[in-house]
Amino acid sequence: ARDCGGLGEAQAAVLAAARFGGDVPGALASAARQPGAEGLLGLAACWRVAVDQGAGLAAGLERLEGALRAERDQRDDLRAQLAGARSTVVMLAGLPVLGLLLGAVMGADPLHVLLHTGAGFGCLVVGGVLEGLGMWWATRIVRGAEAA
Repeated sequence: ARDCGGLGEAQAAVLAAARFGGDVPGALASAARQPGAEGLLGLAACWRVAVDQGAGLAAGLERLEGALRAERDQRDDLRAQLAGARSTVVMLAGLPVLGLLLGAVMGADPLHVLLHTGAGFGCLVVGGVLEGLGMWWATRIVRGAEAA
């Protein structure tokens, strides 16, 4: 519960249930509704089995710890693998600005062409739409991979 952070009230409810003979599994299940505290559901199940069936709590907690560590490692690995896709999204967003700067350095005055000519304005609109679609698509791919 301490590692989850932001569980103030839920943590107090679990501690109170444990100290005063309340429903500890119920308090743990309630605390598991907080973001990042989903592992407390497993702890509640281990507690319930230990109390109801007389099973050892330590063995269940060791298995739960292993499963939670494996899940955390898998999330970290996924974040590392998606770092390339995220950097591609950022680079895709910055390329038009880089192109405008490069054109200005070469003396082409791209802003004048884009804003004061019909063809330039058409290219600006089409380029903006394609840039927006590309950003949406790349972001959607990254979010889809994270959700899976």
